[in-house]
Amino acid sequence: MVVEVMQGKPKYLSEQSDGEGGVLEFEGRTYLDGRASDPRLLGWMQGSPPPADKQISFEGGRFLDFPEIRWSLSHMRELVPTVPVQRGASAQTSLGVPSAADAAAVETLTFSDINGRVRRFDEALFDTYTDGIVVLHRGRLVFERYFGALEPHLPHACFSATKSYTGTLTAVLVHEGVLDDRKLIPHYLPELRRTAWADATLRQVMDMQTGLDYSEDEADEQSSSSVYMRACRTRPRPVGYDGPQTSCDYLRTVRKEGAHGVFAYKSVNTQVLAWVSARATGRSFAQLLHERLWVPLGCEDEGYLVVDPAGIPSASGGLYASLHDLARFGELIRNGGMCNGKEVIPASVVRDLQSGDHPAKLSTGYSYRSQWWVTHNELGAIEARGIHGQRLYIAPGAEMVIARFGSQPVAKAAFIDPIVVPQMLALGRLLRG
Repeated sequence: MVVEVMQGKPKYLSEQSDGEGGVLEFEGRTYLDGRASDPRLLGWMQGSPPPADKQISFEGGRFLDFPEIRWSLSHMRELVPTVPVQRGASAQTSLGVPSAADAAAVETLTFSDINGRVRRFDEALFDTYTDGIVVLHRGRLVFERYFGALEPHLPHACFSATKSYTGTLTAVLVHEGVLDDRKLIPHYLPELRRTAWADATLRQVMDMQTGLDYSEDEADEQSSSSVYMRACRTRPRPVGYDGPQTSCDYLRTVRKEGAHGVFAYKSVNTQVLAWVSARATGRSFAQLLHERLWVPLGCEDEGYLVVDPAGIPSASGGLYASLHDLARFGELIRNGGMCNGKEVIPASVVRDLQSGDHPAKLSTGYSYRSQWWVTHNELGAIEARGIHGQRLYIAPGAEMVIARFGSQPVAKAAFIDPIVVPQMLALGRLLRG
């Protein structure tokens, strides 16, 4: 098939007649599509041992190459050092099974993408390299699908959706008086007195309103973010590497550029938040997740976090969780911080996220608060987003939560947003009705 789309958006070039998929083009490059790139079909890491050309390793960065990434995002614990986010002794059972009627209503839903093409919900999952999706309506599981390497109890990369966990925990500590978001960062971390955060308040860091000499470019190996990720050990280090050895080492090198108070998305801000919280509480990010979220939510599965050589977890993009447990976090936010009749997160913290009355609104119509993207759309949705297609979409106006994992070929959201944004909105309208 041939589909005409706007410049810079995915374009389907061909589809094989055997039903196993075809190829698409994005920004001048071609990729196997969602069906043809299925890691089971391609045989990644299958066999004992796998053939040399089917093995995936962390060294050299091949784990993030496409289509290898379609296997590795569900298997990172096998590639790098991690720390567990343990579930509690009273972990809940499964969220259940969707009814046949509910599943059919969702998968046959049709919607128009941003380019005007009419799509079916289930077919769009292949077109957006979905690894798994869970949909809750009023807390009830109405749709669930897994593709490729992902399985129901297998943790998957959350990437920058991790930031929303970090921001939420920080906001709770502010509510409790453990932290004061008006204080400057060196009040908690004297080590950062000579850095870009010397005159930044905790609230400015929470809302990504800091002026940093730092470039957020996943594709550029020389960018600040690439150096930062090598320090965090979320990206491989080249032979002879002599850069910062830990995330804290890297944060000490960041200098100021411009004024604080203007939104600029910089992942290092989130790592500063986790460092502040750990210093103030004496608990690591992994321990805070376990105590404050995994246990009270009754999470089914153990999560994990990638750690640097000092054992510091990556709080900006290093969390791996199962799809059910990601959805549980979303349902907690949708319910105003309540879970099973108990307050896990103060209602005022959740209201602050959802109010929309934020000082900085972006040109896209979104605003950003405590590491969450606020849509201001008709469903009142807020989102946790991560590169390569990760998304937690919480829509109070439809009483809906969508948890989605993906492994698309490129990092940027523009690859799937022309399909996924109207897809989620259409599903919210269906369930609201």
